[in-house]
Amino acid sequence: MPKAAPPKTYRRTRKWSRRLLYVAIGLGAVYEVDQQFLYASLTRSARTFWHGLVTAIDYKINFRANPPLVNSIQELHLRNAERLFDLLRTNGGLYLKIGQAIAMQSAILPPEFQKMFSKMFDDAPQNDWKDAERVILEDFGKSPEELFGISFRGEPGKGVVERTARASASVAQVHWARLANGDEVAIKIQKREIAQQVDWDLWTFKIVTRIYTWWFDLPLYSLVPYISERLCLETDFVNEADNAERMGQLVAGESRLRGRVYIPKVYRELSSKRVMTAEWIEGVRLWDKETLTRPWHGGWRQGSPGCRGTPLDPPGQEKVTEITRQHPMKEQLKPERDAWKGPDGKGGLGVSLTDCMKTMVDLFSAQMFLWGWCHCDPHPGNIFIRRLPSGKPELVLIDHGLYVHMQPEFRHQYSLFWKSLMTFDNKTIAKIVQGWGIKNADVFASATLMRPYTGGDNSTSAGIKRSMSKKEQQERSYEMQRQMKKGIREVLGDEKKWPRELIFIGRNMRIVQGNNQYLGAPVNRLKIMGSWASRSLVDSPDLSYSERLANFGRHMLFKLVLFGSDVVFYSSKIAQFLGRKKNLEDDMEASMKKVAGDMGFELNHSVFEG
Repeated sequence: MPKAAPPKTYRRTRKWSRRLLYVAIGLGAVYEVDQQFLYASLTRSARTFWHGLVTAIDYKINFRANPPLVNSIQELHLRNAERLFDLLRTNGGLYLKIGQAIAMQSAILPPEFQKMFSKMFDDAPQNDWKDAERVILEDFGKSPEELFGISFRGEPGKGVVERTARASASVAQVHWARLANGDEVAIKIQKREIAQQVDWDLWTFKIVTRIYTWWFDLPLYSLVPYISERLCLETDFVNEADNAERMGQLVAGESRLRGRVYIPKVYRELSSKRVMTAEWIEGVRLWDKETLTRPWHGGWRQGSPGCRGTPLDPPGQEKVTEITRQHPMKEQLKPERDAWKGPDGKGGLGVSLTDCMKTMVDLFSAQMFLWGWCHCDPHPGNIFIRRLPSGKPELVLIDHGLYVHMQPEFRHQYSLFWKSLMTFDNKTIAKIVQGWGIKNADVFASATLMRPYTGGDNSTSAGIKRSMSKKEQQERSYEMQRQMKKGIREVLGDEKKWPRELIFIGRNMRIVQGNNQYLGAPVNRLKIMGSWASRSLVDSPDLSYSERLANFGRHMLFKLVLFGSDVVFYSSKIAQFLGRKKNLEDDMEASMKKVAGDMGFELNHSVFEG
C-alpha cells in the first residue's frame, strides 16, 4: 500500500486569515474609538478623501468635448454635485459651513452645482439639551441653573430657559431665555462635537485642496490658510462677541447710521469660547416682504417690541409654571408679542422697503469703505427689521462671527477702485488691479459691480466669441468651461499679491445685491456704494489733511457724475410703475448672465434668494 499523504495544513491560508482578523479587529477598534471619543472625525475624513478621489478621477476621465463614460458634461456636473452635496450634508458641522461658502460663491460654478448647493441653507438638526448643558458646564464649571439664575420648575424670582432650540445651524444652536433680572437673551451654544472635529475638518480641507490645486492646475491652495482662519474664528464665540461690540461702537459713532442700525448687546459674563449670550431680538426677517409692508396696527407713535433696546414684556408666571411642569422638554415660554398685527393677524410693520434697503446698503458700504471692518454673512436670516415710533425701520444685524479686516492702504485702494468703476477710469482701474496681481481687469470689474463692465476693451469676451462662433453645442460647452478655468486663473493672477479679503468682500456684495433684487430693487445700490467709496476718501482719518482736501474736490465732481446713474435708475422705476415686472437689478443680472455666458460662466441668481 502506498504511504498516505500528510494532511494539508493550509498554513498560508491560516496566516492570511489571522492577518485579516487582526486588521478587522484593529479597524473595528479604531472605528469604535473614533465614534466614542473623536466624534467620527476619522470616519468623516476618510469619507471626504474617498469622495474627493472619485470626483477628481471622474473629471479627469470625462471632462472633455465628448466624454466617454457619460452622455454630456451637464450629466457629469450633476452626478458630482449630488456626490459632493451628500458628502457635506452627511459630514455636517464645519462641512456645512464650507458648503454654504461654496454656495455663496457658486456663480462661477456650473448650474448643476448652483441648484444643488442652494439647499445648504436649510436648518441643521439640533442637539439634545443634555449636550448643550455639558458644554455650559465644561466652559463655566457651573450648571445652567447656577450660571443664568434660572429654574426649570418655574420657581418665583428665577429666570427661565427653553430647552428646545429656537434655531439650529451647522455649528451652534440658539435657546431663548429670560434672566432673573428680566432681561431676555439668546443663548448661542456651540454643538459639543465641533471642538473635536474642527482641526480634523480643516486639515482634510487643506489636503484635498492641495491635491486639487496640483491635479487641475488651479491656484486654489494659496487661499486655504486665510479661508481656514476665517472658518476657525467662526467657532470662537469670544471673537464673535468682540466683533459685535466693535461694530456697535462704530455704528454709535457714525451720525449717518446712528438710530437706524442696532447691534444687540453681548453679556460678557455669560459668554465663553463656546457659549455666547446676547440680547434677544424681536423683529421681522428681511426675507418676509409681506410682513414688512402690510399696514401697521400697533398704535400711533408706537414702535414694534424691543425697538431701540426697550425692555420686553415678561411671560406670565402662571403660564411658565404650568408649561415647565407639564411639558418640560417642549417649552414655548416666550410670549408671541404680535398684537401689532391686529385682531385678524394680517397686519405688518408698515415700513418702506426703500428705507430698509437704503439702511442696509449704507451700513455695509460704511463697513467696507469707511471702517474697513466688514460683516461677511449679511444674508436675510441675519437681518431683522423693527419699526421705530417715527414709522421708520430699524435694522438689527446679528451673527457677527465672520468679519474681515481691511488694512487702511487696501481700503483706500478699494474705495478708489469703486470710484473709478463708476467713472470708467480705466487707467486707475488697471493700475490698482495690477497691484493686486489680477491679470484680467474687465472680468474682475464685472464681478465687483455684479453687472457687465463696459468701460474696458472687452478683449476677453470678444476673443471667446470669435473662437467659438463655429463650434458645435457640445464642444462649445466644453470650451466655455475651459475658458472659465482660464478666467479663474487670470483673476487670481499673482497669488502672492492677491488680497485674500476680496474672497469675503465679494461674498458680502453678492448677498447685498441679492437682497436688493429680492425686495424689488427699491434703491440704486451702485450709486449708494459709489458715493460711500468716494466720500470715505474724504472722511478717512488715516489720510493726511491735504489728501482729504483734494479728495473732497474730486468727491463733489463725482457727485455730478452719479446723476447719470440716477437717470437710469428712475427710468427703470417708472417702467416698473407702468407694469414692467423686471427691476434694475434684474436687468443687470440678465446682462451679466449674457456676458458671463460668453466668458464660460453660467449664473443662477436663485441660489442667493433667502
